[in-house]
Amino acid sequence: MRDLSKTIWDVIVVGGGNAGLCAAIEAAETGARVLILDSAPKAYRGGNSRHTRNFRCMHRGPLSVLTGAYEKDEYFDDLIRVTKGKTDETLARMTIAASEECLPWMEAHGVAFQKSLSGTLSLSRTNAFFLGGGKALVNAYYNTAEDLGVTTRYEAEVTHIVVEDGAFTGLDALIDGTPSRIEGRAVVIASGGFQADLDWLADAWGSSARNFLIRGTPYNRGVVLRDMLNQGAESVGDPTQCHAVAIDGRSPKFDGGIVTRLDCVPFSIVVNKDGDRFYDEGEDVWPKRYAIWGRLVAGQPEQVAFSVIDAKSIDKFMPSVYPPETANTIDGLAQKLGISGTKLRETVDAFNAACRPGNFMPTELDGLATDGLTPPKTNWARPITDPPFYGYSLRPGVTFTYLGLKVDETARVSGPGGPLANVWAAGEIMAGSILGEGYLAGFGMTIGTVFGRIAGQEAAAHVA
Repeated sequence: MRDLSKTIWDVIVVGGGNAGLCAAIEAAETGARVLILDSAPKAYRGGNSRHTRNFRCMHRGPLSVLTGAYEKDEYFDDLIRVTKGKTDETLARMTIAASEECLPWMEAHGVAFQKSLSGTLSLSRTNAFFLGGGKALVNAYYNTAEDLGVTTRYEAEVTHIVVEDGAFTGLDALIDGTPSRIEGRAVVIASGGFQADLDWLADAWGSSARNFLIRGTPYNRGVVLRDMLNQGAESVGDPTQCHAVAIDGRSPKFDGGIVTRLDCVPFSIVVNKDGDRFYDEGEDVWPKRYAIWGRLVAGQPEQVAFSVIDAKSIDKFMPSVYPPETANTIDGLAQKLGISGTKLRETVDAFNAACRPGNFMPTELDGLATDGLTPPKTNWARPITDPPFYGYSLRPGVTFTYLGLKVDETARVSGPGGPLANVWAAGEIMAGSILGEGYLAGFGMTIGTVFGRIAGQEAAAHVA
């Protein structure tokens, strides 16, 4: 096997997910000698990108599989709504504008898209779905990178980025468990957040974080992020903010991915362990609100909640990977979920009494709201009356954290004395610059693609 320490690389990319791959491809296309270091084994390469399924894209008319138009201002308004204004407007608008040219670039580099399927039709205008999912995207990019002569080493954990007098000179890594110093002329850091380090999560959130499920890759432990912060790199984001969704409580502790997500919330009521509702399940269409539910559930006793649905709503959302608990009575369902039947029945009865007649429209805001109920349900509020009744347990599922490295419009990392000469960052490790809180479906892939491409171009230009 090639000794990586015997070569001075033009561009070293730390992390082998979407952002890192985009950077590597862009740099390699200029003729640069590029090395990707991925801490995961080859079978788990791609980081969180292998769990993704779509890319949110601005477009002024039909584009590839996208219908209609989704223009800059609407896209930005959607982002402002989910982040509650906590974003760097310059970087956000730049990312949105650049997304339009990214989709054709992705197709030119082997990524195939498909039209929206049942359950995702509401996204047909805004989000392009990958044919074969995120793993197919990752494989396509690795094939392209290999054709361009990019060298990739798996099970290569970078432990230290060497920065001297504001410039990168090399890095320390464990290659198959053996320490190695690798030299390079430029580095792109695309190693993700720290969600798989439960101790770090607990430092930020308190001991309740140990009850969280990590739906993302177990290899994103924030080692390089912590190293850069320790060296004085400027940070962005709040360590308690993250892409955290409500996932099936029976999911594995790590790496459950997209299939563990539950899309049933808008058509259900959600109660905590005490049988009480605690938030408006119908606040907005699911792609704009699904990511708040991880934090909401995290705030409940024992970090658990339960979604309760009846027969007329069970087919209104994407099927779940685990079958729901089922019973012909509310009391029977409560018993299976492990909560009080009397309390759940009282909650369901109060909800049913507050529902009002109206037109139910599952794919758009229908204004079918409760009356006099706290908290209200402002859309899709239909009485839960038709057996059998269904229930899912919910737990917080963390995909990635928002604490990261501050970058400018060229993806350059800010050090203690200003921008570092030859250090760039892309993807989840800098997404907190744009995602102050909340999440917009498909936007993580947008950030990674836009900034990955920029970082690769800038690193290659520096070397040239």
